[in-house]
Amino acid sequence: MSDPRILTVRPGPGEYAWTFGGAPPVARIAPGTVLDLYTEDCFGGQVRSEKDLVSEVCEFPYLNPQTGPFHIEGAEPGDTVAVHFVSIEPARDWAASTTVPLFGALTSTHTTATLQPPLPETVWIWQLDRTRRTALFRAHDSDIEAELPMDPMHGTVGVAPANLEVRSALVPDAHGGNMDTPEMRAGVTCYLGVNVEGALLSLGDGHARQGEGETCGVAVECAMNTVVIVELLKGLATPWPRIESDTHIISTGSARPLEDAFRISQLDLVQWLVRDYGFSELDAYQFATQAVESPLANVCDTNYTCVAKIRKQWLPGRETHRGVHARLRETAATLR
Repeated sequence: MSDPRILTVRPGPGEYAWTFGGAPPVARIAPGTVLDLYTEDCFGGQVRSEKDLVSEVCEFPYLNPQTGPFHIEGAEPGDTVAVHFVSIEPARDWAASTTVPLFGALTSTHTTATLQPPLPETVWIWQLDRTRRTALFRAHDSDIEAELPMDPMHGTVGVAPANLEVRSALVPDAHGGNMDTPEMRAGVTCYLGVNVEGALLSLGDGHARQGEGETCGVAVECAMNTVVIVELLKGLATPWPRIESDTHIISTGSARPLEDAFRISQLDLVQWLVRDYGFSELDAYQFATQAVESPLANVCDTNYTCVAKIRKQWLPGRETHRGVHARLRETAATLR
C-alpha cells in the first residue's frame, strides 16, 4: 500500500466555516487523503475563564466554527463519504462548559416557551490532564471535586445539505452536522451521504467528554487536534449519517419531536440490516427490537439526535460499506 497523502490544516481567525453548504472549500482532496486538523471549540476559544459569559464574548450566530469544508474529488450525489477518526486529542489543558439562557433540556427555550425566568449564565472551566486522561470538575457552590475520564469526540461532522440548503453549524439533520453523539470518537468510521458535487466535508465542536443527551446543551468544550482519513464509496447511498466501530453498527436520526428522531434512527438501522446483512424487513424489525441499544445523543439542539446501535457479534458475518472500516483501521495503524 502506498503512503497516504497527508494535508495539515490549522485555520487562522476568519478561516472557519459557520454553516454546512454555502461556504467555499478550503482545499480539494483526493479520496484516501489523511487530514491533520485543528478545530476550535464551539465558543471560538473566547470562553477562557469563569468570567467569560457567552452573551458577552461570543457573537450569535457565530458559534460552532468548523474546519473546512473540503471538496472531495469525484464525490457526487448518491455516493458516500467515509470519515475514519484516527485520533482526537485536546489541544489545550482546559475546556469550558456553561449554562446558556433559553437553551438546554431542563429550561424554557424559544420553542418551549414558559412563564419563568431564563437560567443564569454560569461558566465551569474543566482542567484536563492529557497524560492521565482525566477531566476535573470543580463545583461552584460547594467544595465538591470529581475527576471524570476523558472521552474525546466530535460533536459536529457533516457535508453540504441537499436542495441548495445552507444549514447553521448548530443544526443536525440528514447531512450530519451538530449531532453531538459521544459515539463519534477515535477509532470509528462515519458514513455521510453526498448531496452536492465534492460533498464539502467539515468538522468541529470537540468535546473532551459529554454525557448522553448533552442535557444542559453544552459539553466539556475544547479545541482539538484531530486526524481523519477520508474515503469515497461510489454509487453507495447513505440516507442518514451512520457510524461503524469495531464492535457496533450505529444509525442516527435528527428531528423534533424526540420520538421522530428515535424513529428515523431505528428505521435506518432496520434498512441497514436489510441492505447489508440479508434480513427481510420484518425479520430486521423484530431482530432490532430485541437487540438494539438506543442512547440519546442530544436533546437540546435545533433538532434532537438519537442513535440506534447493534453489536456486530450478533450479526451475520457479512461486509458492510464495502469493508472500508477495516481497511481504514489498517491505514490508521500505520500513522501512529
